[in-house]
Amino acid sequence: MRRYMSVGLVVAAVLATGAAPSFGTARSDPLAEFHRQQLTWTACEDGLECAELVLPLDYARPAADRISLVVSRKKAADPTRRRGILVLNPGGPGGSGLGMPTFLAGTEVAKVYDLIGFDPRGVGGSTALTCHTVPLDVATVDTRPDDSEFPKWAAEARAVEDACQRAAGGIRPYINSANTARDLDVVRAVLGEEKLNYFGYSYGTYLGAVYGSLFPQRLDRSVLDSSVHPEWIWREQFRAQAVALRRNVETWAVWVAQRHDRFRLGTTAAEVVASVERVAAALAAAPVAGQTRTSFDFAVGVGARYRPLWSDTAVSVAELGAGKPSEIAAALARSVEDDLVSGVFNTVTCEVDWPTDVETYFEDMRVFRDRYPYGFGVLRAAPTTCAFRTFTPPEPAVALKREGYPVGVVVQAEGDTQTQYESGPAMAKRLGHNLVTVLDEGKHGLYGGGNACVDRAVDRYLVDGVLPASSSTCPGDPRPDPAAATSAEHVRTYLAGRGLAARS
Repeated sequence: MRRYMSVGLVVAAVLATGAAPSFGTARSDPLAEFHRQQLTWTACEDGLECAELVLPLDYARPAADRISLVVSRKKAADPTRRRGILVLNPGGPGGSGLGMPTFLAGTEVAKVYDLIGFDPRGVGGSTALTCHTVPLDVATVDTRPDDSEFPKWAAEARAVEDACQRAAGGIRPYINSANTARDLDVVRAVLGEEKLNYFGYSYGTYLGAVYGSLFPQRLDRSVLDSSVHPEWIWREQFRAQAVALRRNVETWAVWVAQRHDRFRLGTTAAEVVASVERVAAALAAAPVAGQTRTSFDFAVGVGARYRPLWSDTAVSVAELGAGKPSEIAAALARSVEDDLVSGVFNTVTCEVDWPTDVETYFEDMRVFRDRYPYGFGVLRAAPTTCAFRTFTPPEPAVALKREGYPVGVVVQAEGDTQTQYESGPAMAKRLGHNLVTVLDEGKHGLYGGGNACVDRAVDRYLVDGVLPASSSTCPGDPRPDPAAATSAEHVRTYLAGRGLAARS
């Protein structure tokens, strides 16, 4: 072990404790040069203004390589009530956040906060982490592949990782959650704020927790909407998505069974699921009008997730069960989000160690193929690029904790399939935050999405500083009237409102 610490290591140690001063001379603040930047704001899309910062690539060596970061701003609509900045992140990892101030422009928080969006390091207008593409035609897209197909999935993941490393090897090790959080603290300092307020969706909840853990004295109010699980970073979080999809199917099956006179799929939940499986088996043997078992599994997973689509989903199962094409099932299947992801996603999710033995993944795939085929199928158990990681993370993942910053709010939906419900209570417990549970709801990302109860709770906290109860509930979207008409158009309209029907 070395008996001395370089200047860079001192900087890293200071940052790791969140103790770096925000203002001061270069002698007291190794990041003073970055903190003193003067921003030039220019008009950008949707009435926002944007600016560019310069940041260290590696905070352990701030005088070395540098990157750029683009931020956006929408000033508080009521300047007389302004209480600071609210930094926004949409998730990902790898999601562009420049448009986030526009998304929340009509909310109460937009009246009292300067809304700050940003493209995280590696993303979009900031210094981008770009990866070579490879032909993704080795493995067949299949929710229930045979064992003989498993090695093809592994080969594809390895090829994607190798291609990314060839194109982005120089900056990849430094594209991680901790450095992104450090970037946010520079943004705070440059904007002249002693503290920042934070709102994050999905992966953005983890980023917010990392920021609060590193810089507790710089965080004021924070909302974590649709939280990741603090102990599932990252492989277990993806596996849990398939479990959540199955749970929604089973909940839907109970509802359908209680309405056997309407749907004729079974009088018990087990019988309804059996009807689904019979359709899946029939489609595997003989697709109907281009609808396959895989597209059917997609459709059932999506339809069971969103309560207002439960009748449509049941009708689509009945149609395909009768050997008829189903426009409803086709509309549901087309809403599944593309699985192609940015280089940032395949880098940040590898900031922790994953199993390197592919047999570990193959064992999971066998279980998931049989138990959790709906929605994404075995994709959530299959090897990712992280099984073949070609870079070494420069530091361990940040230990999440809340020491010294105010109690925040976690919002979680019971049927969320991207961050399984247990993630919210676990994050609330870890950080000592108050939890708002959205009952009987499959949505991911609640605030600003039409849930008036959630909006009121979050607004009262962020605007007035009044916390919701330590554990409270809000109702989700209502279940449908089973007698109401069903149609593919109804499905498309609903999903378009969720941003999930972009593909034709």
